[in-house]
Amino acid sequence: MTNYNHWFIRARLKTRQLLLLVALAEEGNIHRAAQVLNMTQPAASKLLKDLEDVLEVPLFDRLPRGMRPTWYGETMIRHARVALASLNQAHDELTALKAGRFGQVSVGAITAPGLTLMPPAVAMVKREQPDLRVSLEIETSPVLIERLEQGKLDILVARLFAEHDKSQLRYEALTEEPVCALVRPGHPLLGVSGLTLRDVVSAGWIVPPAGSVLRHRFELMFQEEGLAPPTNTIESSALLFITRMLQQSDMVAVLATDVARYYAAHGIVSLLPLDMPCHMDAFGIITRTDRLLSPAAKVMMKALKTASMSVYGRKLEID
Repeated sequence: MTNYNHWFIRARLKTRQLLLLVALAEEGNIHRAAQVLNMTQPAASKLLKDLEDVLEVPLFDRLPRGMRPTWYGETMIRHARVALASLNQAHDELTALKAGRFGQVSVGAITAPGLTLMPPAVAMVKREQPDLRVSLEIETSPVLIERLEQGKLDILVARLFAEHDKSQLRYEALTEEPVCALVRPGHPLLGVSGLTLRDVVSAGWIVPPAGSVLRHRFELMFQEEGLAPPTNTIESSALLFITRMLQQSDMVAVLATDVARYYAAHGIVSLLPLDMPCHMDAFGIITRTDRLLSPAAKVMMKALKTASMSVYGRKLEID
């Protein structure tokens, strides 16, 4: 039998208290937080005090110029965001069902699978459920994982790094991500046979931002060959800039091979016949273990796993 004697029922936790926690985190000031929620400051102060009294911990430090969350406050704010996002999603799904639609799913992906896996998967979903609303975000893995934790995304196709808390994440590996060097069509280096790193170390390079995994491995690749990493560099991960810059110069860029092949197929760039052993770690499908997938998210998950077979030759178990 289900136990309904939850602490938040005993504490008479109010939705407005959750809203106040989030507003205080964003505004840093109880007066502005009260304004955002269209309540008086005394009412907001009482809501917060009632919650702190029930929890028996201080949630915010009162400072001369505002309020700062304590460790207890940070924990409650994080869970408040998730709870409110889930309630908003419930409302959206109910509204969609009343309107005769199937629901909605929000997916996040890093660039390469966003280009190769997501289009066939989304096309499959839309063939089966034309009225299902799909939203897709292309971002870096850390940003996507943060949004998954906040309840803003349902499914990710991304990487997990050592610093990520994996205790509430489910990960199913898809494939490793090789990288390559690319240049404009007609670039002088395309005519060089037996191209090596020594031939390109003095070239101008467009590289990932400092601090990124690929940038570290790119520089290490040259060092392992006894070469100093290229110094004539531009740092950018913006694909529109990178491809345009390559077209207008003799620079060389390092990019995921799947992404480079897409632009090469359209005649925008050419892949250099150069061995690039600085590949990226594997990426995979990531979901939360502490949340059930909505019916819409289940449809998307099935499509992702089916499409991964043709894209990566990876057979995943479909629930």
